[in-house]
Amino acid sequence: MTALPERVEAFVREQGLIEPGGAVTCLVSGGPDSTCLWHVLRELGYRVSAVHVDHGLRGAESDEDARFCREVLGAEVLHAGEVLPPGNSEAALRDARYRLTEGRGLRATGHTASDQVETVLYRLVSSGSTRGIKARREDAVVRPLLSVWREETEAYCRERGLAFRVDSSNAGSRRGLIRDEILPLLRRLHPGADRNLLALADEPPRLPRKLERALVELLSSTAGTKSADLGGGVRAVREYGVLRLEGSVRFGPWRLESDLPGLRVRTRRPGDRLAGRRKKVQDVFVDAKVPRRDRDAWPVVVSGDEVVAVPGLAEAPGWEGSVRAWKDVQP
Repeated sequence: MTALPERVEAFVREQGLIEPGGAVTCLVSGGPDSTCLWHVLRELGYRVSAVHVDHGLRGAESDEDARFCREVLGAEVLHAGEVLPPGNSEAALRDARYRLTEGRGLRATGHTASDQVETVLYRLVSSGSTRGIKARREDAVVRPLLSVWREETEAYCRERGLAFRVDSSNAGSRRGLIRDEILPLLRRLHPGADRNLLALADEPPRLPRKLERALVELLSSTAGTKSADLGGGVRAVREYGVLRLEGSVRFGPWRLESDLPGLRVRTRRPGDRLAGRRKKVQDVFVDAKVPRRDRDAWPVVVSGDEVVAVPGLAEAPGWEGSVRAWKDVQP
């Protein structure tokens, strides 16, 4: 089997997660996954910094995690404080970490193939969806270890003498239930359970059931004009045999609108250029003096694989005025 760092680098290149030699902030907990992430990305030549968010929920154990990350991984320690949500669910705590670390450019987390399997299984039984963890989120959070299993990150740390922390609260969590009880039973049914569940994450995503029903009803006839609210400020309008989407899209602090079909919004990728021009998106940011920390979260509008607009900064020839954009002003 190919060595772990080479597999991580291949995945990063395949998914366009980090520019060669680029800067990335690792969100570290002190566990084997994030410790492995921090070490591997440094070994691969990326400019790595680290941040640890201390939620303060486990008393002395939380304090020791923070000390470990600061002293061993060189992490800046942030205290969650007022951003902690009520209930402290796993998803809410994760979102709090992302909010607290916004504005730091590209961020990387230690999610592995094992986390992907657990996520797919939970979503399958809770909502009928097999949607997995994204390799790259729209808010510039990337997951370089999604091709690596949890057992491999622990082995990597041990082989290199890297200390790591063990979170005692994992066992009592929803993810811990799946990891410690449900998956072992599924492996007794079939030894390939993990890899088969992992394969589901690569399948094309299904629409949410409510949205699916709305579209089926909308398309059940081609007579006259009919519309359906799809949520999020988007409306589907059918006029006889033609369907179009209307409305606005939220992307971080941005609100984007267009009357043209087929446009998508994402963050920049290595090598992006404006359609019909030789100018790189990277150069657009430099010319506009956009701070480095903001570039990886800036929206990029694409048609197919072509960049047609960098909202607020540049538009490709022939696409002038095709995208209307507003950015919220923070108080």
